[in-house]
Amino acid sequence: MTADDSFGRLDDDDYPAYTMGRAAEMIGTKPAFLRALGEARLITPLRSEGGHRRYSRYQLRIAARARELVDQGTPIEAACRIIILEDQLEEAQRINAEYRRAAQSANPTAED
Repeated sequence: MTADDSFGRLDDDDYPAYTMGRAAEMIGTKPAFLRALGEARLITPLRSEGGHRRYSRYQLRIAARARELVDQGTPIEAACRIIILEDQLEEAQRINAEYRRAAQSANPTAED
């Protein structure tokens, strides 16, 4: 990958652009918190060629949500489960909306 290719990927939410230290700094926590999220399998950072953890912006948003819940007094295990359930609910709502649009397209005279 050339330098030009790398710069283009910085717009990609899933590109692991951030080191553990930088990621922790960005969400206002310690690297141990990010390791705990990894151990809880909420986020799985990619590894650099040297074995260092790398985080994407998407993973940082998840970690920031976990930190928010933990700061409110939620145990980390419960915070991880809440975030997983929130994600599943959002996906189910997206799928339901797609089904509704498809049903309305197939039968435009039907009422909701």
